[in-house]
Amino acid sequence: MARSLRNLIRLHRWQVDERRRELGELIAREQSLRERLVELETELAAEQKVAGDSPTARLTLGAYFLRYRERREELFRAIAAAAKEVAAARDRLADAYRQLKTFEVTQTNRDRLKLAEINRKEQIGLDEMGLEIFSRRSGAKRVDS
Repeated sequence: MARSLRNLIRLHRWQVDERRRELGELIAREQSLRERLVELETELAAEQKVAGDSPTARLTLGAYFLRYRERREELFRAIAAAAKEVAAARDRLADAYRQLKTFEVTQTNRDRLKLAEINRKEQIGLDEMGLEIFSRRSGAKRVDS
């Protein structure tokens, strides 16, 4: 039984590691989307500057701005979806960690009980030896008296 519990602990450690990797990937993806949003804002500022400098560029600024708003909304939706995935991944990681801790605490308690039983049996043996030595010495003193 103890061996199977150790196998379960190893399995759950692997699952916790997998959940951590998954969470890391999702956080990186969310961060990438946020960086793309910043790049889009920078691109808008550059387009507005060009349009301010050139009368012909001002003609296309309206169409650019419509496409900019569409792209920004797409990014906002993607960021919101990524944030939900990150939250779900954090919950999965927390659950996996709780399960791992349950098995680890159980194993620690079993190990502690096993050690206490070994110590108890050892103490019983030492007590028996002490009583036997005491009784031998007591018997030897009676014969001498």
